[in-house]
Amino acid sequence: MARPGVTPPPRLVDIARWLWIGSAVVGLGRFLVQLADREMLIGELRKQQPTLSQDELDAAASGGVMFGLLLGGLLVLVYALLANRMAQGRNWARIVLTVFGAAGVFFGVVRLVAVASGLAAAFQLAIRPEDVVFGVITMVLDCVALVLMYLPSVSSHFTAPRHKLQPS
Repeated sequence: MARPGVTPPPRLVDIARWLWIGSAVVGLGRFLVQLADREMLIGELRKQQPTLSQDELDAAASGGVMFGLLLGGLLVLVYALLANRMAQGRNWARIVLTVFGAAGVFFGVVRLVAVASGLAAAFQLAIRPEDVVFGVITMVLDCVALVLMYLPSVSSHFTAPRHKLQPS
């Protein structure tokens, strides 16, 4: 329900908002899949800290998973906050999302090139197929959201004057 005195965002901006939030949720899903691979986490810890006992490795892995869950949830909240501010017409939020989205697309393309060219395997980087799938999905969502935010038909949404509260 729209609040009095607040104009709803253009439909394309609203779609971009939900694409940003969806991209963050898909990214969280990717992160959860990685965190669920406990054997991989313990293997990485064992490589980095070969002197730790199995109990210490298990505790470190559990702590890492909890920290990862908190960090992932925080990232989704930040993206949702930015997407909502962007939908309200805040140009600074559109710029921050542009930087985040462009960086995500760039690193996603680099990852795809590394996998397709065999460069990742040459450097013994393990990029699993599900990582590539999640990466492609987030890249597509980010690209579409970026385009929608900068269409000429919505530019006035980001330059229109805002209603300011008048002091009483």
